[in-house]
Amino acid sequence: MASRADNIASNMSLANFSKATELKNRIWFTIGALIVFRFLSFVPLPGVNPLILSDLYDQTRGGILDMFNTFSGGSLERMSLIALGVMPYITASIVVQLAAALHPTLAALKKEGTVGRQKLNQYTRYGTVFLCAIQGWFLASGLESFGAQSGMQAVVDPGVMFRVGAVISLVGGTMFLLWLGEQITSRGIGNGVSLIIMAGIVAQFPTFVSNLGSGYSEGSIATGIIVGLIAMVVILILVICFMERAQRRLLIQYPKRATQRGMMQADRSHLPLKLNTAGVIPPIFASSLLLLPLTITQFAGNSVDTDTTAGGVLQTTLQYLQHGQPLYMALYALGIIFFCFFYTAIVFNPEETAENLKKNGGFIPGIRPGKRTEEYLDYVLTRITVIGAIYLTLVCVVPEYMIAQTGVPLFLGGTSLLIVVNVTVDTISQIQSHLLAHQYGDLIKKAKLKGRVR
Repeated sequence: MASRADNIASNMSLANFSKATELKNRIWFTIGALIVFRFLSFVPLPGVNPLILSDLYDQTRGGILDMFNTFSGGSLERMSLIALGVMPYITASIVVQLAAALHPTLAALKKEGTVGRQKLNQYTRYGTVFLCAIQGWFLASGLESFGAQSGMQAVVDPGVMFRVGAVISLVGGTMFLLWLGEQITSRGIGNGVSLIIMAGIVAQFPTFVSNLGSGYSEGSIATGIIVGLIAMVVILILVICFMERAQRRLLIQYPKRATQRGMMQADRSHLPLKLNTAGVIPPIFASSLLLLPLTITQFAGNSVDTDTTAGGVLQTTLQYLQHGQPLYMALYALGIIFFCFFYTAIVFNPEETAENLKKNGGFIPGIRPGKRTEEYLDYVLTRITVIGAIYLTLVCVVPEYMIAQTGVPLFLGGTSLLIVVNVTVDTISQIQSHLLAHQYGDLIKKAKLKGRVR
């Protein structure tokens, strides 16, 4: 039988949406913040010649910088103030999360509640500033040296002052994005940092459609390829929506407790285990590790003679680690599977979960509390992680194979598609929650009015 919440959720309409003033204000604030983010992506760094940045970036296309450029909405290609995007924050948060799971002091800090989480967030911000400073210095140095090697002067006045100014600008741009993301989270709709990443990915869509249309008009892209790409994207979106919401629900039973009427009743609940516990972390880690050697060989290719042994090794590495190559796709799939199990083991601790259930008096029917519950949770988690790893591998490898076969650069790769779909689903869920709360408020007001009349 449907609950009152389900009935209200099924009756949501545009009329109810128009009455939710607070929700509309939140949506408009989110849109305005994302517009500010897009404007900043077109503001270049001081001392950089923006006219030749596009030609300079084309020489390093396909490496790890290409992935960062996709996540930043083309900011890295234009070398803007927010060229680093929020990737340093994502990296720092992952490192702090892993450290909190492995280091006893940080693990104890994590259990302190709100105060502990605030301290961990502060450590994450410090790590973000540190990573931004390191990456900004190397980016400015590489821009000077790589521009000089290629014969294109990308920096107007190279030197220490340019590097210091670039580092300060890049750190300020990333920290401003973090502040903007926090404002979206508190005053807008959805997770601010995730929405910024999604906005950067979606911003590449018009360019992709334009290139696809020009290729079709010129005859270089056949109609069947376009139809196949659209069908593949639609199928992948449906699969992602289904798998990301899929979960294994373990029945948790609590002992009988006495009520006010003297009757005894047993409480039951469920422990949800997602099939994809690791999220989008495994594809990001696997692609970063694979694209890092490719990026190094691209930067070193101009200064190393190809006739020497070192030059031959670099050229061979560059050839076999290109997108669509069998070795690249095999290593990519193995990396995703490895990081799925690794990150799941870090995020979900069966021993801690079993101990918490035992302290609260809960148990899984047919399983003894304590060690047997821990072993059962580990057994179930391993089985569903296998399914999640296969799902992530297929979602990420299939687009790579299609790109290699058709030669069409698909802007929505597996990782980008996962991020866009997940953030969209989460944002829609929050909108529905706000609408549901608004309708509950109207029901409470009507009930109070009826009570006063009586």
